[in-house]
Amino acid sequence: QGEDNIEHLCLTCTKLYQALDEGNMLGKIFKRRNVLLKTLYKLVDIDSDPLSLKLAEIILAMKVDGKHLLSVCKLAFKICRNQENDFIVQNDTLLDYLLQVLWNEDLQTNNEALVYCMAAIKFMSGKDRLLDKMVSKGAVEIFLELLKQINNVKEHDTYFSKLGHLLVQLAATLRVLADCAPARRRLSDSAAVPELCVALEQRSSDKDVCICIVRVLSKLSTYNDFCAALADCSRCYILFLALLNKYQKQQDLVIRIIFILGNLTAKNDQSRAQIFKEKESVNTLISLFQTYYELDLNAPSWHHDREGKNHLKYPSEAEDVLIKLIRVLANLSIHPRVGAALAAAHPVVGLLVTVLEYKSVDACEELVINAAATINNLSYYQVKNSAVQDKKLHIAEMLLKLLMSDNMDAVVEAVRVFGNLSQYHEIRDFIMQKKIYKFMIALLDSKNREVCFPACGVLLNLTVDENKRAFLMEEGGIGKLVDCLQDFGPADWQLSCLICKTLWNYSESMTSTAACFGGDTNTLLLLLAALLDEEVELECSLDRDIKDCQRVYWEREFKPVAEKLRERIQSHRSS
Repeated sequence: QGEDNIEHLCLTCTKLYQALDEGNMLGKIFKRRNVLLKTLYKLVDIDSDPLSLKLAEIILAMKVDGKHLLSVCKLAFKICRNQENDFIVQNDTLLDYLLQVLWNEDLQTNNEALVYCMAAIKFMSGKDRLLDKMVSKGAVEIFLELLKQINNVKEHDTYFSKLGHLLVQLAATLRVLADCAPARRRLSDSAAVPELCVALEQRSSDKDVCICIVRVLSKLSTYNDFCAALADCSRCYILFLALLNKYQKQQDLVIRIIFILGNLTAKNDQSRAQIFKEKESVNTLISLFQTYYELDLNAPSWHHDREGKNHLKYPSEAEDVLIKLIRVLANLSIHPRVGAALAAAHPVVGLLVTVLEYKSVDACEELVINAAATINNLSYYQVKNSAVQDKKLHIAEMLLKLLMSDNMDAVVEAVRVFGNLSQYHEIRDFIMQKKIYKFMIALLDSKNREVCFPACGVLLNLTVDENKRAFLMEEGGIGKLVDCLQDFGPADWQLSCLICKTLWNYSESMTSTAACFGGDTNTLLLLLAALLDEEVELECSLDRDIKDCQRVYWEREFKPVAEKLRERIQSHRSS
């Protein structure tokens, strides 16, 4: 009986709405409006969501205000929050009226009603069908107009703090919209990023608002156009650094800001310089690094599942911050001036080395590899007071651990660092003493350019010392270098050039080709002849720009050293 009754009431409400609409009696002009509203509010007490939805649509259509608007917005929120109502909410009439409330109502007078209205819309935005309708109905523009209105209310205004709740709901809705391509286009056209930055700066004392806005920005920063818009907000860097200082142990806020900074510095040299230029920026990053390193040291790395079994939690929250923080340092170090300054920053290098000391690659692969990659970037800079240079032997000891791991990415990263550090004679001695050169020669068999190139770079540096050259013959290194030249040849003139330079250094004091190159002499001569053929360097790439670039490299870099090497071998053949 109850269900039939409710169904009958729902049908009656639908007819009532149609009659009011057809008679032009919606809004405030209907004479018996107050009597009708009292009756509708009594029906709300029946506590049926399908009926409440019908009632809410009529009440909103009657353009109520004050406490009536608040109660109907609460009713809409209650309906939309309940997932069981997903199907009945798919009808977009309620959405239309709620968007009208946001557009028409005064922020100061109806702040609380707008909070419930916005919260109801947030739940609706989680439904794909309604999300598309929302965008097509201009919701993005309405939300941003609301954001501008909120931003126009300054801190000394009495109701400034009350708007925090509305801003939380608004930002949470924008976060959902950030995943939707049509919505993103409109967010971009409406200059959402500068307004979000203004809100973040004005509300920096409200942690909940900050977290919600940073969530939106962190999602948007994964897209190039939004990243560029953020980079254009000159105050964003100082703002993010201030928030990192203020909320240093607020992991959910810190990790997102660090993620944004990582995206900003991934491709933009200007952003790298700008962050570095901000006062105390490096100290802020060092302080964060120290905080989360200590948290990680003291954090239990095991957690229990429901059956009481232990599992390694990877990565831990602290590790996750460190991974993203090191990514920022790696990106910053790409900028020549910033990289040179960071290479001389002892606390930065010290913390990176500490990561290699206390973390194994098995325990947290991404963290260790990121730390090694950043040390590699910094080891490129040969600057006065270089912290990398000071710690080079200790770094080499840590890299040895990575070389011995089963993780190929870690091995490659370690080899790259050795490529830079082996410019120092102490490291070349270390490589010989620890027999690391055998490992480098073995890596030439990998047939992988990413592995062969840095390994060959280390071998080239080793051949600078006359007393270290014989090792190449011992380990079958000459044959492997020739194989490498054959494998890559015209496909990679940089690697081919590196191999020829290594062989050139190695053969500097040779007396006969047989003693120097053994059975590989003929293969090498034939290869060099083929690679020096004017036609050969044109075969490897179809792309015109790449082809032009490779031709220049072949002409300027490869050809001179390959010709000299061939002449040297030929002139000693009879010896």
